[in-house]
Amino acid sequence: MNRDQRITADQLESLRSALQPLIGVQFPSLLIPTLALADIEPSQVGTIVGTLMDALIPHLDDIADVGLVKHEGLLGQREGYPDYRHPLTSTRVELKLIFVDNPNILMKKPPTPREPSARLNQKVTVKNVKPETDAMLVLAYQLRQSLDRPDSATPTIIDLAVFSMIELIEARDQRLIESGGRWFGNYETPCILSNIGTKKNRQGIPLDTTTYGRKESERKDFNEDTNFGKLKRIPHPKLQEFLRKFSSGLMYQELFQP
Repeated sequence: MNRDQRITADQLESLRSALQPLIGVQFPSLLIPTLALADIEPSQVGTIVGTLMDALIPHLDDIADVGLVKHEGLLGQREGYPDYRHPLTSTRVELKLIFVDNPNILMKKPPTPREPSARLNQKVTVKNVKPETDAMLVLAYQLRQSLDRPDSATPTIIDLAVFSMIELIEARDQRLIESGGRWFGNYETPCILSNIGTKKNRQGIPLDTTTYGRKESERKDFNEDTNFGKLKRIPHPKLQEFLRKFSSGLMYQELFQP
């Protein structure tokens, strides 16, 4: 395999065009009574509904004729990479979901804004990404009034974008290195400087790169990065441009309303 060969802009555009029918798709088997939402925070819905949607995503091709085929997975069962193949564009596709708040539906609001949890985690690295075929599909979804049950809300896909996977993991990993972090093992555990490590680094004291911890109390120079790969933190211009469309949670509230 030629690691210098990259997925092309034409491939990505063909993939995006093929997946366009997903926009506006609802999941009628995931209904939440509208009255119940007043006592539920958006982050709770994002976790619950996101998990259920993840279980239904393998059947997306039954919902909209977009040409996705479930991939066999390279890393085991639940955490297999990638999620899909798209034979018509000769691409492999990894899926990420972005929950967008809907101001037209009354929900319990958290006291402070919460960072979206969608991430490109350490299971996806240069070891298993194929630069010439792999893309990431980001689906933005929102709870909307169900077309079949007006008294209930259902997840509704409102937008999507596709990105080169090799570009994303390179940007993700470069951010880790530039912030003083490093990988331990052969792309196994991403770590950041601990408070102790930061102080030693500022003083010019050599860091211990043979081990890492998970808590500050372990007093290691490096701790495992628990926020590693969050999409909001990957410095990829096109990805961040897409995410900014939904940063206020107010975008697209008029689209696809029944």
